[in-house]
Amino acid sequence: MELFKEDKIYNFLGKGKIFFIASFVLFFLAIALISVKGFSFGIDFTGGTVVQVKYADVAPIDKIRESLKKNELFAHATVTEFGSPQEVIIKTPASTMGLSNDIGDTTKKILAGTGDFEIRRVDMVGPKVGDELRVKGLTAFLLTLLAIMATVTFRYEWRFALAAIIAIVHDIVITFGFVSYFEVDFNIESVAALLMILGYSIHDTIIVYDRIREHIEESKNTDFIMIVNEAVSRTQSRTTLTSLTVFFVVLTLFVFGGDIMMGFSFPMLIGVIVGTYSSIFVAAQLVVWTGFNVAGYRQMLADKVKNRAEKEKMRAQFEQGIV
Repeated sequence: MELFKEDKIYNFLGKGKIFFIASFVLFFLAIALISVKGFSFGIDFTGGTVVQVKYADVAPIDKIRESLKKNELFAHATVTEFGSPQEVIIKTPASTMGLSNDIGDTTKKILAGTGDFEIRRVDMVGPKVGDELRVKGLTAFLLTLLAIMATVTFRYEWRFALAAIIAIVHDIVITFGFVSYFEVDFNIESVAALLMILGYSIHDTIIVYDRIREHIEESKNTDFIMIVNEAVSRTQSRTTLTSLTVFFVVLTLFVFGGDIMMGFSFPMLIGVIVGTYSSIFVAAQLVVWTGFNVAGYRQMLADKVKNRAEKEKMRAQFEQGIV
């Protein structure tokens, strides 16, 4: 399926400054949001208890809050609608009442006068387990980011590597910013989403970079902007189809997965959009602005070929006893 004509070159970098300024503004807005607002961490990282309650009719949230305030266990609990007006989520920092007590049973007693309901789920995470999950999740994220940075540094010329690393940081920070702004629970599923965004973003960028390198080696064009536009144009059908496929899968999870999948589906939804956009308008644009020299790069490739040929010649002479 061809969404973009293979023989047509689109001027993607023609308005690169406008898109880059938009990215710049979004990036620093995201940093400001994260600094000021922070994240709404789920119980995976903070520890505590989540009780999901389903009512036969619309859940009386005000009445539920009044009933919970009468018990010390739920003194600092929050009550929010979950997926539908009939269901609510009760979150409390308390994670245990002792081995002989069950929080689900206690919740039933406390809410006895609020209507006809059932306890659908009770999740408890201790504070030590929450700290351990938070540290391991952060460690996994940082190690993956460092591994990706090391890979692109060794694989590409330094200007390409620098642009790719900046693009990755750009994608992650903006995704974090949206998560913070919409107060989506940041939990272990969110870490999994961010790891997937890292992989998706760098994969999309590498596809574009590989095509740029191919065009530099194969064409005689010395205008780097034209080379980049041509390379990006050749990859657009593939990039768009891949991105749309992933986008609609994640959108399905976001729409039908409910609040229980929100920690994964929402960051992925934002990450796919931002990652696709940045591979074209951020990563490619940055390579141009770093002052990449096409003639110099071609000369470097020619020198490598020449040195390789000389080494092969010397090896052959050595094997024949000439040297």
